[in-house]
Amino acid sequence: MTISDYPSKLSLPQTNPGVSTVLEYLVIKFPFIDAQVWQQRMADGKVHYHDGTRVSAQSLFQPQQRIYYYREVENEPRVPFQEEILFQDEHIVVVYKPHFLAVLPGGVYVNECLQNRLRKSTGISELQALHRLDRVTAGLVMFSVNPETSHLYHHLFETRQIHKTYQAIANLREGENIVGREWEVKNRIEQSEPRFRMQVTEGKANSHSVIRCLKQSDEKALFELHPVTGKTHQLRVHMQTLGWPILNDKYYPELQPLSADNYLAPLQLLAKEVEFIDPISHQPRHFRSDHHLSLN
Repeated sequence: MTISDYPSKLSLPQTNPGVSTVLEYLVIKFPFIDAQVWQQRMADGKVHYHDGTRVSAQSLFQPQQRIYYYREVENEPRVPFQEEILFQDEHIVVVYKPHFLAVLPGGVYVNECLQNRLRKSTGISELQALHRLDRVTAGLVMFSVNPETSHLYHHLFETRQIHKTYQAIANLREGENIVGREWEVKNRIEQSEPRFRMQVTEGKANSHSVIRCLKQSDEKALFELHPVTGKTHQLRVHMQTLGWPILNDKYYPELQPLSADNYLAPLQLLAKEVEFIDPISHQPRHFRSDHHLSLN
């Protein structure tokens, strides 16, 4: 059994979904965790309020209370790739995340996520991810290290003042020559079934990307992608929309059967660069990963 070194947290909703206790809400919120598991966690002191007071099986539901709990998994896989810190000051850390490493705890990953690895290596327990990358995507991720200034950096993401550049590789159809071409993709992306997969639907566009082809070989092409918005799986869906689904994508265009990670065939998507005006120093910041995708 692996237990998280750091607590996860959630805020109880403002509208009561029809429960009497915190336990009842947790059972609804996490349908795959049995009520007896939560009862045992509470008995062991692994569920508590913001001030450290324990939550018991009888604790009453109160809107907007903050609950902390420690995630557990039976067998946590080890991700055999290492993150790299590119920049660190008193406000932020910029890190290269390898393929297959989750940014935050989830599923079978508790301590094997970027945030908890960094908390351990830096000793900064307040370190918090400012945004996410898919577990199968590699590239730059920003973290806040100062709770007093984290909202300033969150605001940059919320107001689209962070400019990101990605790389992707896709297979070409025979005879295609697309080097130098550029596409502006705008469409509406919503959840599909299963819910972790996204789809393009009718209606007002809520996603926007600019994509161009940098170079190609006989069989594959390297693309540069600039997401204007930040919808879940946006770049993966937009590449599919153009007819060039990203190489080694298990979700698009068709959902592949669940299988173990193939470390020799990672998703060919890389968050290469990030640019913004620092909200504290008001100076331009530009971070670029030395990692790159290859057509070879």
